Amino acid sequence: MRAARSGAPARLTTPVGIVESPRRLYIREWFNANTGESMSFINAKRILVGTSEETVRLYDEMSRVAPSNAPVLILGDTGTGKELVARTIHEMAPRGSFVTVDCSSLVGTLLATELFGCVRGAFTGATETRPGLLALADGGTAFFDEIGELPLDLQANLLRVLQEKRYRPVGSVHESRSDFRVIAATNRNLAREVDLGTFRRDLYYRLNVVTLHVKPLCRRRDDIPPLVEHFVALHGDGQTTDPDLMDILMAYHWPGNVRELENCVRQMLVSSHGPSLGVHCLPSHLAELFGAPGQTPGRIPPKPVPSGHPITPLEELERRAITQALAHTGGDRTAAAKALGIGRTTLYRRLKALSVEAS
Repeated sequence: MRAARSGAPARLTTPVGIVESPRRLYIREWFNANTGESMSFINAKRILVGTSEETVRLYDEMSRVAPSNAPVLILGDTGTGKELVARTIHEMAPRGSFVTVDCSSLVGTLLATELFGCVRGAFTGATETRPGLLALADGGTAFFDEIGELPLDLQANLLRVLQEKRYRPVGSVHESRSDFRVIAATNRNLAREVDLGTFRRDLYYRLNVVTLHVKPLCRRRDDIPPLVEHFVALHGDGQTTDPDLMDILMAYHWPGNVRELENCVRQMLVSSHGPSLGVHCLPSHLAELFGAPGQTPGRIPPKPVPSGHPITPLEELERRAITQALAHTGGDRTAAAKALGIGRTTLYRRLKALSVEAS
């Protein structure tokens, strides 16, 4: 456990008394047969954890595309683990470095400099020649995270790099060469962005050779128990999880997906004072969501008897969770986003999409 927390290669084992599922065995056997390293000793942070049909199907698709050099476009909601999918593809057939380009955090000249590098004197403050991320990715994999955020002018430059494997550092009159595999990810509908004119059609076709869809956590609930086990092993100190708590975690819709689940587990580990995690460890917004007047906060309500009434849509459940988080934080959006385990910009986007007013 301590080795896992320190970042050392960690052993992923099945708890005593639990029979390893055929799906987990399949994933373990694939790694053992197709990589030079046993899955049991791969760094825990790099493992795509899950036993659901959706995750096993995703592994199948990843194993087919990994040995090739074809561009891969990964689509999925925020927090579903798109970067982890990209890293796993790289690990399945490792060659060179894995370099991440965060297209959402850099803008304008700064992004061009980060991407292509610069020569000394290219602009004020450029006191030395500096290689860009594309140079570092030569011979390896360049992962463009949130590719939909890339400005149109840089989309044109990137298209040229993908076509010719050449680029020009900022301020330079000479071209440089970089041969890398491209994997891109986005939570946007790029086909719609193309129709709106905010994303280049030719770049979309260049990237969209192989498309992988990462399902939201609410559509692969079978992944929740092994993910909880994984995060407890990674961040905890040997704690176990009570069945009642797992029932609540399985029932929640997780709008922030795996990222929110990990945040929730870490909060529960901090608040726990014993060898097991129970409903008393739940973060306040979950305790309020699953509690009721006269009940102990965090206690899961009885399962309703089917009565012909329609099931509450996930959108409505998400609206309730966001509303309760905002009420709990007194309208503080930053604190509400942190409590929900999602980014602030994601919360703003969901507020607008769900027509929720934050007082």
